[in-house]
Amino acid sequence: MPTTHQATVEVDLAGRTVEVPRDGLFDRYRMNTDLDEVARDPRVSGVDFFRNLPKTEVESPIGPTLTPNFYYRMSSTRLTVLARSRAIRSRLPRELAPLEVAPGIGLMSVIFFRYDVCDIDFYTEAAVGVAVRPARHGKLGFVDLLAALKNDHLDSYVLSLPVNTDIAQVRGHDGYGFPKWVTELDVDIDGSRTTARVANDAGETDVAFSAPTPSQTRYPSGERVSGLTSYTSINGAWHSTFSQTNALSAGSTSFPRDVDLQLGRGRMSDDVRSLKPIRTIRLDVITEGQLALHMPVPHSVPTKA
Repeated sequence: MPTTHQATVEVDLAGRTVEVPRDGLFDRYRMNTDLDEVARDPRVSGVDFFRNLPKTEVESPIGPTLTPNFYYRMSSTRLTVLARSRAIRSRLPRELAPLEVAPGIGLMSVIFFRYDVCDIDFYTEAAVGVAVRPARHGKLGFVDLLAALKNDHLDSYVLSLPVNTDIAQVRGHDGYGFPKWVTELDVDIDGSRTTARVANDAGETDVAFSAPTPSQTRYPSGERVSGLTSYTSINGAWHSTFSQTNALSAGSTSFPRDVDLQLGRGRMSDDVRSLKPIRTIRLDVITEGQLALHMPVPHSVPTKA
């Protein structure tokens, strides 16, 4: 949702009309953003990470588009929580299985994102997701866990993904198959504190979060790049979406204290409760990072009766 006094223009995404900031990156470049211009933005540390990721035009449910979607300056906060595997499994499509850290114990995450400079302009986002075993896995879940940790690449299934702009909702829902909706969503992340609030349809609190930011370490671009594969169903067919995060300033705390996660009333809080969370085991905060989000591709997922 653009701010009240911000000039906007209407754009068409395969028959869906959305408003975007006038003269913003999407208005001017339609995903084919000039990297040299972005490099001149004082909020962006550099664009070398993106120069080695050429964009490709692909057909998608939202029409022809360029992929990946680039996020030139972003920040995020992730709470990793132990949860009952039985509760996680009850929320998963039957083709997917929880990634377990111990028998009967899986992992869920509550994440908040702030995208300050992006191909589709500024927006905020929140997520409730669960770690799953790779869609074509063997029988040893512990091996899947070790491989994920060694390669810094997790597989996930997302239950909630609210955003605060229409273009992010349409692209995410129609183009990627994610459970996205538009709501009031505030995320502030700096070197001292992280705060976030997601509103429900009535403007009341769905989820609110506050925590001290862990001590941050600076990384050269490209030194700390992690991957995430998310599974979604688009028009009844399974797809996988790959994203790469280039952390430039990040920090973590195990078994964090002074973390305040408030659950109110709404879709996101209902999803958290449904997973039967046990204990928060890790807080990861990126105060400065970059992201490349690839369009989903068809993925073979075993069929289960």
